[in-house]
Amino acid sequence: MLKYIQKHSILSISVGIIFSCTLLVFFATEASYNAIEVASLWVRNYFGYFYLYLGLGLVLSLLVIAFSRYGNIKLGKPSSKPEHSLWAWTAMLYSAGMGSGILLRAVQEPVFMQQNPPYTSSLPADTLALEFTFYQWGLTAWAFYGLFAMIIGYGLYIRKKKVSISATIEDHIKSKIVRKGVDVITIITTVFGLIAAIGLGTTQINGGINHITDANFGLITTILLCVLICTVACYSAWQGVNKGIKIFSKLNIIVTFAILIFVFVTSDMNAILASFATAIFYYIIDFIPMSLAIGSYNPGTEFLTDWTFYYWAFWLSWAPFTGIFIARISKGRTIRQLLLGVLIIPSLGTFFWFSVFGTSAFNLIDEWGVYNSQFSNVFSSIFVFFEHYPFATFLNITSAFLLISFLITSVDSAVFVLSMFTDNGSKNPSKTHRVVWSIFILLATIALVLLGNFKTDINVLEAVQRLLIITSLPFAFFIIIMLGYFIIGLRKTIKD
Repeated sequence: MLKYIQKHSILSISVGIIFSCTLLVFFATEASYNAIEVASLWVRNYFGYFYLYLGLGLVLSLLVIAFSRYGNIKLGKPSSKPEHSLWAWTAMLYSAGMGSGILLRAVQEPVFMQQNPPYTSSLPADTLALEFTFYQWGLTAWAFYGLFAMIIGYGLYIRKKKVSISATIEDHIKSKIVRKGVDVITIITTVFGLIAAIGLGTTQINGGINHITDANFGLITTILLCVLICTVACYSAWQGVNKGIKIFSKLNIIVTFAILIFVFVTSDMNAILASFATAIFYYIIDFIPMSLAIGSYNPGTEFLTDWTFYYWAFWLSWAPFTGIFIARISKGRTIRQLLLGVLIIPSLGTFFWFSVFGTSAFNLIDEWGVYNSQFSNVFSSIFVFFEHYPFATFLNITSAFLLISFLITSVDSAVFVLSMFTDNGSKNPSKTHRVVWSIFILLATIALVLLGNFKTDINVLEAVQRLLIITSLPFAFFIIIMLGYFIIGLRKTIKD
């Protein structure tokens, strides 16, 4: 056992820290919650806008790299071809990167932005709502993922490095302690982000089941959902990328596309297309001032804290495992193909998704004449929305299953990447590591759910969201260093 711990020290340290934090939060809940609130407030006050500037800087940097001569570099041998078709590649990266979030927020977020405009604008409320939703789910989110995918892919297939975040700086920083620290922080941030996503997702599924059955399922159902999701995800990760993960990802995209098309053709298609085109136009025009939150484009610190700062921290927390997973499936593609594919394809798909659901929800509100917060509950809004469409029960049941499937693909890809991290950077990590991470993520999620149930006076999921803002901060600075070293390495490669 001692030899195993020494051999896999990153796994041991990471599990030990997260387990200790879990115990601390459980036995000192109120004190931990207050500490998180104080720390997150400090981060928001002093570094909140830094998150915004960083996001804009990454989008612009990746576009410059994509269209430069460096964009021609192929991830692999010059003769190598992509391992996965464009369809399979897009399905896997989208399922890993967005997952259940697009169902969670499909209706609730555009409606919230319509009813509570982020800032004063001459644009119609519907257009501004979609534009700001695009901003929070578009290029910036995928830029965080694309950065890690590009740098890890380059190191993996060109420089023949191990799969780890520390491998991106090992040529410049020789200290093993620093490099291990980087990997441990990466793992901890990833696990917190994943637990938050599972907690939110299972809560929405439970809400959907209650809405469909008009019942009141509670804690036991949520725990059983967690067990189901992590068990199937473990099996999928056990099978590997080409079997389990790819199959579930394709299934997700097919079902998501079918639901999208059904809602589109049974709604006002002309209004949806007009809203889609108009919102994209203003999104492009306003992208830089929104990203800088300058002048009239500044929603204020409170609004940004509840929405954009949290989103950017969430994308950052998911970026390492999502980016590495994308790198793992991108062999044979050029840097240009990778970056433009990651930035543009999923962004456009997400924009159309929110246009369909958002515009349709706006039309329903117009028909009602008065809005009484029917779509305000993030966990049940999409199920309430489907009640106004044909085959409502079927749509709701399908959506609940889709939520489960999306969470499975997020967890299985995260388990696979976490296993690569802790199995000395192996591209095909030990199945023992996959099982260990599946079990540990399940236990940590159940602990969070139990804590939320027993400490009803404290919003535990909100605390995890605040915690992400804190734990993502070191990453925000690290990726600047990582990008700088990467560009230096690219220039040397071209010269050689």
